[in-house]
Amino acid sequence: MIITIHQPQYLPWLGYFDKARQADVFILLDNVQFKKNEWQNRNRIRTAQGWQWLTVPVYHEFGERINEVKIDNKTPWRRHHQKAIELNYGKAPYFEEYFPHFQKAWDREWEKLSDINIYFVRMIVEILGIKTKIVLSSEYEAAEHKTMRLVDLCKSFDADTYLSGEGGMAYLDEGQFKSNDIKIFIQQYQHPAYAQRWMHKNTEGFISHLSVIDLIFNCGPESLAVLAGLERKNNQ
Repeated sequence: MIITIHQPQYLPWLGYFDKARQADVFILLDNVQFKKNEWQNRNRIRTAQGWQWLTVPVYHEFGERINEVKIDNKTPWRRHHQKAIELNYGKAPYFEEYFPHFQKAWDREWEKLSDINIYFVRMIVEILGIKTKIVLSSEYEAAEHKTMRLVDLCKSFDADTYLSGEGGMAYLDEGQFKSNDIKIFIQQYQHPAYAQRWMHKNTEGFISHLSVIDLIFNCGPESLAVLAGLERKNNQ
């Protein structure tokens, strides 16, 4: 049983969903401290000039957990995000097919940041065809300590393997995993290049580490194969 764990992010990048793809259970860590201006309330899209942020405005106080953070709906951020997507991806090959899924979310008014993030993660997993089970950490008992929280969550599913992101070893206590008979596997994601909107009209060429929506609008039903590197392997 492989478990991977990550905070719910806003329209995450490809590597986030590659972790989900490789696990049996993906635990969304929704009850840890919120960090503003990282990836929990914003992400990047491709534009004719390069890239731009899509940011969800939030109210928050220091120490608040992700699932406590409220969205500032006094600003028309949902309309701005829709318009930015339409402007920059309206002529992408698969825009018409997939945009209605995202529009449905932006047509709703959300109170909590975690709610829209979780909604999008579940929706994108379904679009990509990933079969991994998704649960919330707030639904399970776990320690507050960084490493023991992860260990406890893994034990909730009798997991024998924890799939960590590349930066995980900077803060994980390997001994705690070892003493609980849980192996650690480090994701080493190689970002693929693909035919991207605007890449031939901009000196930057292909831009990596954007929101996964860039991949979906450009590659459609082949998105999972591209994300997983399977297309590259098949063409070698």
